[in-house]
This record gives sequence, C-alpha cells and structure tokens, in this order.
Amino acid sequence: MVCLSRTRFFWGVILLAALASEARVLQSSGFVQTRNTRFVLNGSPFFFNGFNSYWLMHISAEPSQRNKVSDVFRQASDAGLSVCRTWAFSDGGYQALQISPGVYDERVFQGLDFVISEARKNGIRLVLTLSNNYQDFGGRPQYVNWARNAGVQVNNDDDFYINPVIKGYYKNHVKRVITRVNTITGVAYKDDPTIMAWELMNEPRCQIDYSGKTLNGWIQEMASFVKSLDNKHLLTVGMEGFYGDTLPERKTVNPGYQVGTDFISNHLIREIDFTTIHAYPDIWLNGKDDNAQMAFLQTWTMSHLADSRTIIKKPMIFAEFGKSSKDSGYSINARDLFLNAVYLDIYNTARSGGMSGGLVWQIMAEGMESYYDGYEIVLSKDASTTSVITQQSRRMTALDHKRAGHGK
Repeated sequence: MVCLSRTRFFWGVILLAALASEARVLQSSGFVQTRNTRFVLNGSPFFFNGFNSYWLMHISAEPSQRNKVSDVFRQASDAGLSVCRTWAFSDGGYQALQISPGVYDERVFQGLDFVISEARKNGIRLVLTLSNNYQDFGGRPQYVNWARNAGVQVNNDDDFYINPVIKGYYKNHVKRVITRVNTITGVAYKDDPTIMAWELMNEPRCQIDYSGKTLNGWIQEMASFVKSLDNKHLLTVGMEGFYGDTLPERKTVNPGYQVGTDFISNHLIREIDFTTIHAYPDIWLNGKDDNAQMAFLQTWTMSHLADSRTIIKKPMIFAEFGKSSKDSGYSINARDLFLNAVYLDIYNTARSGGMSGGLVWQIMAEGMESYYDGYEIVLSKDASTTSVITQQSRRMTALDHKRAGHGK
C-alpha cells in the first residue's frame, strides 16, 4: 500500500510537471503583432516583463555549458519574465557565428537553435538582434574590416551604412539567420512564433552625420529587406532613443550630445513596427547625483512615450535599463529602488495606454563571473532584486489578464 501510494504520488508529480511544461509552451503560440500603440497576441493586448541576456548563443555553442541557458530561462519564467532580448550575431573572433562574410560555424548556429528551443519550452519570446554598433562580438567594425581586407576602399566604420559591399555582407547575414531552419525544432526562424521581433542593430550610431539622415537611409533599405524575407515577425531598429533634426527642440532631452540617430524619423519608417529606448543615466550623466539622474530618466521616458503615441503612433519598449555595481555609492538597495522606479513608470503608463513592457539589463547564470559588466543580476542569488522583478511581472500579468478580459 505504501509502495502504491508512492507510485501514484510519483506519477502525479510527473503529470503536473508535464502540464506545467505544456502550459508554458502553449503561451508561445501565435505571433505577437501591433495594433496602433499596443502589442497584441491572438487578438488580445500583450503586456510583459522581460530581460536582456546577450550571451545565450555564445554559451550554447558549447554543449557542456547549455545548462546555464536552461537555468536562466527556467528561473526567468519562474519570475514571470516572458520576453528576452539576445544576440543573433557574433562576427569574427573567438567562437564566431559568422567566421568571415558568408562563412558560418554550424556548431554556433546550433547553439542559437538551442536558445530558441529552450525559450519556447519556457514560454519566453525572443527579440533577436542582428548586429552590433560596437566591436564587441564583431559588429559594425568587423564588417568594415572585412571589406578593407577584401580590397574595398573604406574611410571609417560609418561606411557600414553607405558602402554597397558592406551592406551586402549585412544583408547576407540577415538572410542566413531569418531563413535558418532550426535543427532541434525543425521550424524555420521566419516561421517560429517564439521569436517576437527582429532588431536591426544594437544601439546604432553614426558619427559622420548627427542629423540622423544617413542612418535613416540605411534603416529604410534594411527594414524593407527584412520584411521581404519575413512579414510575420515584428521589426525594430534597436535604438537608444537619441533625438536628431526632425524636431530640433527635442535635442534638449538628449544628455548633452547627439549620436547620429533621429528617434522620430528613424521609427516613422513604415516597416519599423515599434520604438525602443535605452537609458543609462549613471553613464550618460556620470558625476551627477541620483536625484539629477532620476529626473533625467523621467523626462527621457515620458518624452519618448509621448512621441511614440502621438507622432510615431507605434508601441514602445523600454529595451535596456539597469544600475551598475561600479557606480559610486552603489548598493543592492539602490539598485532595487532604481529598478522599482522604472518598473512603476512602465506599469503606470501601460495602464493608461503607454508602454507594454521593459527589458532589464541583464540576467546571468551562476558561474559566469567572467561575463560580469556591473549590471548583472543572478536570479538564484540576488533575492531582493528577484523579488522586485517578480513583483513587476505580476503587475504586468494582471494588467494583461484585465485588458484581455475586457477585450480592450
């Protein structure tokens, strides 16, 4: 009798685990779309709390390290996080996805296959970034170096946006990723609803033209190209939010300088489906006290939200924010207060038709100290911060259910 009870208990646990796993997977069915300034999923408003983990593919390329990816997705799901932004590029250098133009390491690509498969298992949607403005993991500088080494006449890294050979390299990468068939799931990336959106580049900048016009031409060309390959998924630029020349008065919102982007004109391009902002007042306003940084953050957020709603008329995501342990006077409590302030802004604006979600920078697994950048959050170790994140997830989930219930 004791043995029978144990057996029933065992199979009951297995059944519950299977049902829970199935429920997580089923949440990923359907493609996230936009309707005016809202995200929608299967016809209902879609709100979320999410995170950045740029390193997922890089770690997954080594099968013995894939447990870190599985752990982070499981812990993130347990904390109610449902969207993850991560890199779908690694250009040249150590453990590159793209070894040279058009030449790929299948082992690393299979690492990305694993990331998408694990995200699906845990009911997490992905925003996949296709390149980088910076030299980390290759990015724009690597593309320019490839062209230079091939005998192409280039002047600087901003030739990435205007040189036809370099633009061809980028398009080839975009096509290779979007049309990839996952070796684990058998589903082409372009047909997989686990992917919420593509992002053209992480934090594009252009030093030869601060107006934003050069970058605008590149975005238009590449956005049209992406949509010609895949019209099921959403697409965004990957911008921080710096203003350009479209509305000169908005430049006063910038933290004292421009970077060659124009938040308004760059996002008005028809093929771009939603806007993004990043915010690092601890870096951008280095030397300013916490009150000044928080005042900037509030103005930065609300200005972009207003422009997204009234001028651009597309949804907005707060796609990167965090507080670094390298900051003067840093403490866990200070980080928690900062995150909670951002989260409350996101939640309160979501209630009134504003942002639909945010992506904290960044979640890591245990045993990844060599990847730490000061902003790392380890959910299994940072209990108070995990609590702040989980509370926000519950707020956004409740809002999700409330709006869906009213059919708004």
